[in-house]
Amino acid sequence: MRRWNGWGDDQFNLELPPNGKQFLADLIGTTAPLQDVSLADVMSKVPASRLPDHPLITTDAETRIRHARGQSLPDWLAMRSGDFGLFPDGVAFPETDEQVRELLDFAISNTIHVIPYGGGTSVAGHINPEDHGQPVLTISMSRMNRLLDLDTESQIATFGAGTPGPLVEAQLKAHGYTLGHFPQSFELSTLGGWVASRSSGQQSLRYGRIEQLFAGGTVQTLKGAWELPAIPATSAGPDLREWFMGSEGRLGIITTVKVRVSPVAPQESFHVVFFPSFSAAKRATRTLVQSRVPLSMLRVSNATETTTQLALAGHESLIRLLERFLNFRGAGEGKCMVTLGLTGTKAQCRSALHQLKAIVRDNDGVYTGTHLGRKWAEKRFTMPYLREALWQLGYAVDTLETSTNWANVDSLMEKIEGNLRAGLKNKGQSVHVFTHLSHFYGQGCSLYTTYVFPVAGSYDETFAHWQHLKHTTSEIIVNNQGTISHQHGVGKDHAPYLPVEKGSLGIYAIESLVQAFDEQALLNPGTLLPRKES
Repeated sequence: MRRWNGWGDDQFNLELPPNGKQFLADLIGTTAPLQDVSLADVMSKVPASRLPDHPLITTDAETRIRHARGQSLPDWLAMRSGDFGLFPDGVAFPETDEQVRELLDFAISNTIHVIPYGGGTSVAGHINPEDHGQPVLTISMSRMNRLLDLDTESQIATFGAGTPGPLVEAQLKAHGYTLGHFPQSFELSTLGGWVASRSSGQQSLRYGRIEQLFAGGTVQTLKGAWELPAIPATSAGPDLREWFMGSEGRLGIITTVKVRVSPVAPQESFHVVFFPSFSAAKRATRTLVQSRVPLSMLRVSNATETTTQLALAGHESLIRLLERFLNFRGAGEGKCMVTLGLTGTKAQCRSALHQLKAIVRDNDGVYTGTHLGRKWAEKRFTMPYLREALWQLGYAVDTLETSTNWANVDSLMEKIEGNLRAGLKNKGQSVHVFTHLSHFYGQGCSLYTTYVFPVAGSYDETFAHWQHLKHTTSEIIVNNQGTISHQHGVGKDHAPYLPVEKGSLGIYAIESLVQAFDEQALLNPGTLLPRKES
């Protein structure tokens, strides 16, 4: 059973090792955890639904609770405290395009706000209802979860948009194919959600972001169904697929998705290299990418993240041996860990490894083989469960992510981390901050920053601390050549910062597009663009 107030399967837990607990206590202190409310307590607060009866819609309290929030830190605070704000008035689980069409027509006739729901993994407020005076219907795509067609000649697969990552891969693997899109939310997030939020998978160096994988599909808009043909390439005007990638439910509900798939690679391995400094690690990985060495993934942990990962890994005696070896090889204090993926034929992987090792040597790196890479691969989708363990110890954790050009990486990272690290000093609290580079391009890369801080004495005070950290750092990002989001999308949390990146004409264009598709402002209002209509 999925947790109603947190991440993932409630039967799975990822505990911190004892030395990990001490590591955090030494860095940022300890505090008493905030008390969680029970599901029964929250259910007693759910008001009566404002929706007219409809055979496809359920209005029971627990279903509405489970579809009211995502996975951002404000969502966690809302779920754990029981202070949800607004609940959806009902949840529908359509199984066909015709049923989605029926629900949208019902919404138009009754002036109902509609929120599309994929896997509920949003960390930017995409699926949270807002109080605009109208009833709210959440449409869960979870039953539209099957492989509908596989064209092996063109390597195009058609899925229901509610298909979660594991089902995408399992259904393709049965035919010898893979999509290769592996965001950290892979366990729960859905194909339609990836398209709607412009997602990026951990192995995007090989398979591409969702922009490269999304070939077409069907969108149910308030004005009717729109078929996006899966054409290899076109110069016939603007690419209309782009309108829906990143549209976040404002233009319609994506119901079927056509994606470009690949045969399952015969070989895949993950390797770890340590560099003596962040500058050496960044230089080496930039060389790898700009030289087009055929890697499937890269991840560069800065020195603080490297130290944190090793401290939380457990196996203290083995980590001590590793530290002694690295120190002997010149990668001691300030070292940075780089995780790399090799995917392809045996010959391709052999060639890539040869090129990789040459660049590692040129930058004083220490190649340590595949053992740590295998450990990373084993936990690549379970790391979000650490949030639960940290919460139970009294720590709040959140992330910020952006991307920027190579020349700006160091400056932007220092500003982000510096602001977060000092952000609660006037409250007498310390914040532990670390960053990794997670997606790479010839032009630049993404920065993914995690920050951990002790919860305050109340939920409201903890939220205020988060709000200050989030707002001030987001302002720094957009005013220092960074995007407000590289992979999490805009949602409601990032909407205030979008005008800096898009400019007034860009915002006008997006608003005009939304208005053209949704004159009544029924589709996910407040998401992507702050709602102006009254």
